[in-house]
Amino acid sequence: MTNRVFTAIGLMSGTSLDGVDAALIRTDGERVVEPGPWVSITYPDDLRDAMRALLGATGRSSAVDEVERSITEYHIQAVNKLLKKNKISNSKIEIIGFHGHTIAHNPQDRFTWQIGDAALLAQAIGVDVVADFRVADVAAGGQGAPFAPLYHRSLCEADEPVAVLNIGGVANVSWVGDETLVAFDTGPGNALIDDWVAQHGRGRFDRDGLIARAGKADEYVVSRMLAARYFKVPPPKSLDRQDFDLAALKNLDLEDGAATLTEVTIEAVAVAQSHFPAPVSGWLVTGGGRHNTYMMARLAQRLGVSVKPVEAVGWQGDALEAQAFGFLAVRSLRGLPLSLPTTTGVPAPQTGGRLVKPG
Repeated sequence: MTNRVFTAIGLMSGTSLDGVDAALIRTDGERVVEPGPWVSITYPDDLRDAMRALLGATGRSSAVDEVERSITEYHIQAVNKLLKKNKISNSKIEIIGFHGHTIAHNPQDRFTWQIGDAALLAQAIGVDVVADFRVADVAAGGQGAPFAPLYHRSLCEADEPVAVLNIGGVANVSWVGDETLVAFDTGPGNALIDDWVAQHGRGRFDRDGLIARAGKADEYVVSRMLAARYFKVPPPKSLDRQDFDLAALKNLDLEDGAATLTEVTIEAVAVAQSHFPAPVSGWLVTGGGRHNTYMMARLAQRLGVSVKPVEAVGWQGDALEAQAFGFLAVRSLRGLPLSLPTTTGVPAPQTGGRLVKPG
């Protein structure tokens, strides 16, 4: 099985609560032979609200069961849309990587929970599914996040160290060097900005950073939020979406609050550089944050080196996280590590994932 190339679909529902990405990839779990087409499906507002209400839950309930079924059905829709749109038979797909949706992440308690019914997905599509990617890592003492760094490394071809920054609900970075891979969550990404904008009735997110651009960051609030112990702790380390809140912004208006939160995200990325083994030649940015032109411009100003969206090197930014879980599903089938001591702090390279077959 060593060099066998699999046709896989990866699925991702991220901390921004926006929807499901489904991406096709051909890989042997060590290299990407061919990235394929991808699709996204947006969650309706009522489901997004129900998901938000579950954040931090640690036990089963009727509400969890109902949301779990709903998000699984959206994942099924995403796979079927991908297959139909590209005229691909399910018989051509050998494995699906199903991340599910994180509602609680407390690695210090050796607990992480991604909801999603892998058996229902496998039955509906008629394809084997790998799920529960993070569980073994956390059980072994790892942080359980970030989990895309091995995929980032498989894509990188730079001669000098490069940082791959994923700005989702939470932001994380992969430092990729010759033989070294270091990864950790940098701090808040888009989640707090999204929550702030929604709280003020201005939609789900700050499109192009227009709201933040119209405001002025409160430096005191930025410094207060960046004083959190998390930023001083060396990696490996990870965050839950709920680890930061909006309490410090209670006296700010919409625009200044958005500017302040955007600056918190940027400053947290800048602080992360102190944990790198060596300076990087540039940053490649993926996740929804790369669409925020104001944030991207501020990142370039603050970091002082090249900051580009991953499309600049030919990667598919909107599909990247989903592709990663297709890649990891193949690694799981092959018994290859999904995480390393330098990416999650697990004591030794850790395999993982749970295989679920149809019927």
